[in-house]
Amino acid sequence: MTSATTLGTLVLAATPIGHPRDASLRLRDELVRADVLAAEDTRRLRRLAADLEVETRGRALSYHEHNEASRTQELVARLLDGDRVVLVTDAGMPSVSDPGYRLVRAAIEVGVPVTCVPGPSAVLMALAVSGMPVDRFCFDGFLPRKPGERARALDELREERRTMVFFEAPHRLVATLAAMAEAFGTDRSAAVCRELTKTYEEVRRGTLTELAAWAEDNARGEITVVVSGMRGAATEVGDVLSGILARVAAGERLKDVCADVAARTGLSKKALYDAALAAR
Repeated sequence: MTSATTLGTLVLAATPIGHPRDASLRLRDELVRADVLAAEDTRRLRRLAADLEVETRGRALSYHEHNEASRTQELVARLLDGDRVVLVTDAGMPSVSDPGYRLVRAAIEVGVPVTCVPGPSAVLMALAVSGMPVDRFCFDGFLPRKPGERARALDELREERRTMVFFEAPHRLVATLAAMAEAFGTDRSAAVCRELTKTYEEVRRGTLTELAAWAEDNARGEITVVVSGMRGAATEVGDVLSGILARVAAGERLKDVCADVAARTGLSKKALYDAALAAR
């Protein structure tokens, strides 16, 4: 077995999603320090290094969806030999709808340390500027391209109460927003965030139907879509009372359970609390 002292380290390094000045000092340091730079696009890596005015010394290797399987084993071998491998993608955090997951799993399986340089994220930025609730959210990446598969995926999210975040290609945006309106309702609130941190950054907010109409002439650039979760599915206290009592019987505090249910359903916290007390 390889000694832990000889192992290298895999570094997942977040890169700017648009503006190069969003790069962290740690990213600069890791680009210089790396023995191997695994990049989704080595040309973009060179441009990034030039923008940051850093000179890399490590070997640059391409690592993208078409060579992940073969290149992963090569990178693991370098890690086992003690190299520091820095993985970057075209923008944002590696492995989040980008190459990286396969390499992370392979590194973990052989005991190689994995760390991360945090940084820009289109998911978190879109959430922050969307105006949607951000206390609970889910990320669903790119929806399926085929209409039938996309419709089935959206149907599974029909009763999702958390704010939802998606990536989408500009040429599919209109169809995706129309499919969302059909699945979630035409008046569901959403936001389309395009070209985040770039010169033509724009955030458009409205209903799914309004956004689909707007997108007919404005679907350009990198797109992130934020959609509000389902609200008000339970319209009466009695619809949720048994669930509250079951959670309390399992050991949760009544006050905490009522607050959680109120936030998810829009019902009055006091009404829920009073009804639960009366039923106990």
